[in-house]
Amino acid sequence: MDLAIKKNQSFRLPVELLESLKRIAKGQNRSLNNYVETVLLEAAAHEPNKVTLSAMKEVESGALRNEPALDLTSIETMEKSMGL
Repeated sequence: MDLAIKKNQSFRLPVELLESLKRIAKGQNRSLNNYVETVLLEAAAHEPNKVTLSAMKEVESGALRNEPALDLTSIETMEKSMGL
């Protein structure tokens, strides 16, 4: 069995957030530590690679079509730039 080396770390979180995390962890029959570790691992694993980042830039630039680049600053501005 391959055990990961772990280190204690303290974080200051708003009380409301901490209580919410505790409720979610309890609802999933997990410890708070296990739940937070899993959420952080998932967040760290979703970083796009170079190929994906390049494709995203190409799409944003409008190079694949004869229309101006999409404005992705917000959902509303994106929809407007799409003509919706």
